[in-house]
Amino acid sequence: MITAGLVLAAGAGRRYGMPKALVPYRNRLLVRSAAATLSEAGCERTLVVLGARADEVRQAAPDLPETVLNPDWATGMGSSLRTGLTTLSSDDSLTSVVVLLVDMPGVTAEAVRRITAHAAPDALVMGGYQGRRGHPVLLGREHWAGVAASATGDRGARDYLRAHEVLVVEVGDVADDRDLDHPGDLDA
Repeated sequence: MITAGLVLAAGAGRRYGMPKALVPYRNRLLVRSAAATLSEAGCERTLVVLGARADEVRQAAPDLPETVLNPDWATGMGSSLRTGLTTLSSDDSLTSVVVLLVDMPGVTAEAVRRITAHAAPDALVMGGYQGRRGHPVLLGREHWAGVAASATGDRGARDYLRAHEVLVVEVGDVADDRDLDHPGDLDA
């Protein structure tokens, strides 16, 4: 079973004041950090969905793994998730994908490994933080079409996951799922 990694990094970061993919964090850009987390966790293929200032992101992080441009990035995260799933669906060897948001640098490779340990074509798995669902999120291939169909605006897979049985795996002891919405969040 092969699990891909998918980084959603297309947004303009309006509240942040710049695309979060271009935000420096611990000596590298957030986008590079997210891709590295997936790679370190053992994802055999990692895809980064870009949008706002994509050329600048590629220039600033030339060592990114495979990237794809979401032409509809301004409509919200849902379109980036659809773009990523559509791109990955052409690879029949993939059985699942683990999704990571660019603005959650506290999600660790160990957290991703705990989630991907449950990978299967019919799996839906989320990270748990003391009873609260969070990232990373694993989507088995059998769910990709349904997730893509329900992903709209900034909701991503949320509605689909609420309507289906999901395995929640505790990762709060090895990860933090706070997202960075404002520049001051880096100091928190």
